[in-house]
Amino acid sequence: MGVTELSKSLELTKSNTFRLLQSLTALGYVKRKPDKTYAATLKTWQIGRALLDNLNLRELAGPEMKYLSRETGEAIYLAVPENLMVIYIDKLDSPKPIRSWNPIGGSAPIHCVGTGKAILAKNYAVLRPQVSGQLSRHTELTRTNLTDLDADMEETLRRGFAIDRGEFRERILSFGAAVTLPSGEAIAALGVSLPDVNMPEKGPDWLGSLVAHAANSVTAKISRT
Repeated sequence: MGVTELSKSLELTKSNTFRLLQSLTALGYVKRKPDKTYAATLKTWQIGRALLDNLNLRELAGPEMKYLSRETGEAIYLAVPENLMVIYIDKLDSPKPIRSWNPIGGSAPIHCVGTGKAILAKNYAVLRPQVSGQLSRHTELTRTNLTDLDADMEETLRRGFAIDRGEFRERILSFGAAVTLPSGEAIAALGVSLPDVNMPEKGPDWLGSLVAHAANSVTAKISRT
């Protein structure tokens, strides 16, 4: 961004914005580009990564995962993004005889599971160009058309949680909600996964609202860290 655009975005005067940029440039956090715009440097990124590395997501999300497990009796997952995939870094298994199952360390495409779609929706402005042309089909319900995915992402943001209606595995449903940094960037997601025959009478909106509430609770903890 340039000084004028930044000052409007930050609701600061142009002179104050310029002085801040000069300080950040001198410290190595910002660089001035030939077109007179400014960009964050690798040093800024490294600080952000250090913050994430120091966050013990499994510990932070543990109480919320237990809460979801008690309320639903279904498989509960904590996932983080990795390229255009999500990796499951923690889980609580369902005690039910018919259940969903994925191993810790397992992965799934970001565009067709609940946790992945929740992260994708929050980070869609950045990730949309990357997923374009990479929408692999896994079931008849997988969204492989970017226009369809656009609509799904918009609905996910409006609703507050993502729904996988059997888009990765047939008859396996999942609901996910993003865990975000104060900036709004999604760094993880909580999810509940179940076979369609286990859908409770309270319905999908009840499951989704539970997951959203739990994810918002973890996000609040991060903001206080």
